[in-house]
Amino acid sequence: MKVTQQAVLHFQELLWQKASELYREMPWRADTKPYFVLVSEIMLQQTQVSRVKVKFEEFMTRFPTIDILADAPLADVLTVWSGLGYNRRAKYLHKAANVICEEFGGNVPETLNELVSLPGVGPNTAGALLAYSFNQPSLFIETNIRTVLFHHFFNDQSDVSDREVKEVLEQVVDHEHPREFYWAMMDYGSWLKQQGAGGIDRSKHYKKQAPLKGSVREVRGRILKILATGDFNEIELKTQLETWTPVDERYEKAIEGLLADGLIKTEGEKSGRFHLTR
Repeated sequence: MKVTQQAVLHFQELLWQKASELYREMPWRADTKPYFVLVSEIMLQQTQVSRVKVKFEEFMTRFPTIDILADAPLADVLTVWSGLGYNRRAKYLHKAANVICEEFGGNVPETLNELVSLPGVGPNTAGALLAYSFNQPSLFIETNIRTVLFHHFFNDQSDVSDREVKEVLEQVVDHEHPREFYWAMMDYGSWLKQQGAGGIDRSKHYKKQAPLKGSVREVRGRILKILATGDFNEIELKTQLETWTPVDERYEKAIEGLLADGLIKTEGEKSGRFHLTR
């Protein structure tokens, strides 16, 4: 999709106006060091900003530098992460910190190819790091960016692909101030969604997230919370779990998934004790 120069200038003028009106203070904006941005981007992948702000401060108090994070047991990382959900992200972040310390001398790499080689870092997370930490005019897509571009350039279309969105983004991105450009996109997109103008269901890639309540994912999170307090055999673990929800088929699926993901370990068979991976 070709955007006229006039439309580009009009959009950028509006965006900078919204940037001034809607700017949100965030700790990873106040300090854009790559470690801060890496942690915040992993946290923000599937969690709202309001929840991430609180957890980010707690996480940084416990793991203020990337080498401290890399040296920490995974169990400690999972314990601090508790409450954010999608706990595999914590494992990926911990592994990424180890790779950065072992292969990049403790410095978050500055190229797309190197960034996407890190566990848990895909092209969009890598693009965000390049923009926010290194002020490069990278191209990446996430929900708020889709929302803004849908609203202004795809208002009467459906089944819009990210390829089409990226074509427009490439034409409107501010090459002189990419960091501030993307901050403005995030804040404006968030505001549009609050006004009921999200339109994310028009994305070709949109998948409605299954509700957390009553899901296997919720049981997984509860098991991790229990194991953060100590080791339990299966009877003890089920007893703890039953104070919150009936133990049913979700338990087996949750345990199998957590073991397969390497988030928990067990010593022995059914009578063994479960614990967070150390």
